[in-house]
Amino acid sequence: MERGGHLVADDSTEVIEAVTAGEPKKGTHKRKRSWKRVLVITLVALLVIVGGASAATALYVRSVEKSIDKVDAFTEVPEESRPEREATAAKALNLLLLGSDSRDPENSTGSRSDTIIVAHLPADRSGAQLISIPRDTWVHVPRAADGQNGDADAKINAAYAWGGIPLMVQTVEDFTDVRIDHVVLIDFGGFQQIVDALGGIDIDVEQDFTSIHEPFRNFKKGTAHMDGATALDYARQRYQFADGDFARIRHQQQVIKAILDKAASGGMLSSPASINDFVKATANSVSVDKTLSIVDLATQMRNVRGGNLTFLTTPTTGTGQVGDQSVVLADDEKAKALYEAVRKDAVTDILASAQK
Repeated sequence: MERGGHLVADDSTEVIEAVTAGEPKKGTHKRKRSWKRVLVITLVALLVIVGGASAATALYVRSVEKSIDKVDAFTEVPEESRPEREATAAKALNLLLLGSDSRDPENSTGSRSDTIIVAHLPADRSGAQLISIPRDTWVHVPRAADGQNGDADAKINAAYAWGGIPLMVQTVEDFTDVRIDHVVLIDFGGFQQIVDALGGIDIDVEQDFTSIHEPFRNFKKGTAHMDGATALDYARQRYQFADGDFARIRHQQQVIKAILDKAASGGMLSSPASINDFVKATANSVSVDKTLSIVDLATQMRNVRGGNLTFLTTPTTGTGQVGDQSVVLADDEKAKALYEAVRKDAVTDILASAQK
C-alpha cells in the first residue's frame, strides 16, 4: 500500500500452503495485503532456488510470484532525463535494489532507503556485480514529480523520502549515468525468517565487538553460525568500527553471500519443505516493479553462485562535512570509470575496479 509516497507494511497475508509431491496445492490464495519495502538478500537467493530447482518446484514458485506486489517505478521518471543504453550492453540488465530496515531501533521514520545497490547482470549471465552506494553519498537530487521537492544537493537517500521510488531511480541514473531496467525492494528487518528458513548462515566476523542493540550480543572474531535474529543484529552494527557505515555495508554484503551460498546448497534444493519455507518468507517480503518476472529472471541466473557474485562499493574520498551534515563524498573520477564499465557491460573492467 502506498500512502503519500511512503510505503506502509502490514502482515495481513494468508500463509501459502506447503508443496505436496513437488506441486502447488489447489486453492492456494492470498488476502489483499500492503507491500513491504525490501533489500537484495532474498531476491538473489530466490533466483538461485528457482534457477536450480526442478520444473515442478519452478511451477510452484511461479504460482507464488503472483502474490508478490508490483510497484510503479518508472512512470514518473521523465524519459528525456534517462541515460541511453549502450549498443554493447543491449542484453545486459541493471537492477536497482533498495532496502529499508523498518524495524531498526535507530530508524525512527522508515521513510528513507537505508541500502542502495546497483546490480549488474552481464549479457552472458555469467555472474553478477553488486555495487553499493552509501546512503549518505552527497549528490544532486532532481526535482520530484510533484514539483515540491528535490532539485537540490542532498544525501542520496533523501530522494526516496522526497519522491519515492521514481525519484530514487532518477537520482541513481543521474549519479551513475546507468539506465535502470528493474527495481526490487526488500525490508532488511524482515529477512530474519528467511535466514531461519535456511537453518542459519555462517559468517566470518572480522573483529570482536558488542552489539549496541538489545540483547547486546557479543560477536567474536572468526567463523560464527548465526540464526536470523543474530545475523540481522550483525548487519545493523556500524558505530563500533572505524569506517562506520562502510563496515555495515561490508557486513550486509557478507550476509547476502552467505544466504546465497546456503540457498544454493544441495540440501536446500533437495528439500521441498525447506524450499517452501524459504519461498513463503520471500513472497512476504519482496516487491518488484511491474515489468519484472522473478521466475523469468531466475532462469537466466541459474549459474550465479557466491563464487561469481562480486561486491563493490562506489569509490569515495571518504567522509566530509556539508553544513551541519556528515556526508560521504564520491570519488568522481573513479566512480565515473566504474559506472562507465557497467554501462558498457565491460565486465573485466568492473572486476578490475573491485581489486583496487
